[in-house]
Amino acid sequence: MEKLWTGRFKKALDSEVNDFNSSIRFDSKMAKEDITGSIAHAAMLGKQGIITKEESEIIQTTLREILGDLQSGKLTIDPMAEDIHSFVEGELTKRVGDTGKRLHTARSRNDQVALDVRLYLRGKTDELQAELSALVETLLSLAKEHRDTIMPGYTHLQRAQPITFGHHLMAYAMMFLRDMDRLNDCRRRMNRSPLGSCALAGTTFPIDRLYTAELLGFDGVCENSLDGVSDRDFILELSSDLSILMAHLSRFSEEIILWCSWEFKFIELDDGYSTGSSIMPQKKNPDIAELVRGKTGRVYGDLMTILTVMKGLPLAYNKDMQEDKECVFDAVDTVLQCLSVFAPMLKTMGVRKDNMRKAAAKGFINATDCADYLVGRGLPFRTAYKITGELVAFCIDRGKTLEELTLDEYRAFDEHFAPDVYEHIDLTVCAAKRTSRGGTAPQAVDFEIEQAKKQWAALTGKSGEK
Repeated sequence: MEKLWTGRFKKALDSEVNDFNSSIRFDSKMAKEDITGSIAHAAMLGKQGIITKEESEIIQTTLREILGDLQSGKLTIDPMAEDIHSFVEGELTKRVGDTGKRLHTARSRNDQVALDVRLYLRGKTDELQAELSALVETLLSLAKEHRDTIMPGYTHLQRAQPITFGHHLMAYAMMFLRDMDRLNDCRRRMNRSPLGSCALAGTTFPIDRLYTAELLGFDGVCENSLDGVSDRDFILELSSDLSILMAHLSRFSEEIILWCSWEFKFIELDDGYSTGSSIMPQKKNPDIAELVRGKTGRVYGDLMTILTVMKGLPLAYNKDMQEDKECVFDAVDTVLQCLSVFAPMLKTMGVRKDNMRKAAAKGFINATDCADYLVGRGLPFRTAYKITGELVAFCIDRGKTLEELTLDEYRAFDEHFAPDVYEHIDLTVCAAKRTSRGGTAPQAVDFEIEQAKKQWAALTGKSGEK
């Protein structure tokens, strides 16, 4: 296939250099977007009288035919083409002759590729939002179901205070809602059309940039032509947002992996989301969660790639920017793959409430409530803290829990203890008393779920009623 830029050159490109220079192996993903953008450009050229209306209609019709042929498999992309833009234009010219050569009037590959990437990533951002929305819905449902399921809360991986499993799940729901919000912001900034920026300086032809932007569903245009062809902020932002999202998925995966172990046994993953060992028949491995955790590093690497590519480039377009696509395409595909299996994995897991409760009964996680009890009897918190610490040490020496101490043993440490102390250190009561907004009490979790539903509805444009 003849290169679009051969006029200046007297010698063919070296074959190895051609392979090195070519981007068709990865930018062919944008075939639909390239054709969609070209249809809008052809419509504008005809509207503005830059080409005849008849030529515009022929180009648009033929481009739609090419897209249909690609989608049906009747036409396949030539792997020897330099890029998707030259392939589509070459196929168009092959079908309609010189009329096809008029399509590139008032357009450069620089604004064309910038347009294609924005269109492609806009669509992928919508897919990401749909997957995230499903994950949040799953978490809200599970949190409601386990609003009063007692488990130990941890700091430093040490049992700290009693919480509910619903409260724990809602922490991740909040993280993913923020991820959705970030993607919404990213999409909004991404949704500006660079088409018409041309190579870097605009064009002498009387184009209508707002018309093509409207046809393609953009909110407006890139107002500076240099910026239009050289801006990749939207790729940096999307890659960053995806890295934060993967950090959240990785943290959640780590807890799932811990909870699956015999040391915790808080949950049981469904057989459809676990694997076995080739030599140890007793094993049931949380491979899906482990892969999500592992793929996080891959997405981080994609972010570092594009940050490094862009860090020292002068305006406007440089060939370095061809390297923007593979990394962000990989990040998007990886995150979509992770999200597609994560929500079903959570939906199908079994929750071992008994083991959660047993774990919560150990580790003196009601010690703070014991100290608060003394504060309620008039002691300063620091005094109450010291007394409770001494009680814990006493229990450890005798192999007891706070619940197992007699009232006489309590009163030996402080006379403010009374029979109602046992009610105050009951784990269910301990959790239920934390009614502050955002707390772990079942009614606080209910309120949190309702607030999250409102956020979810605002982000998705759907009803929050479930």
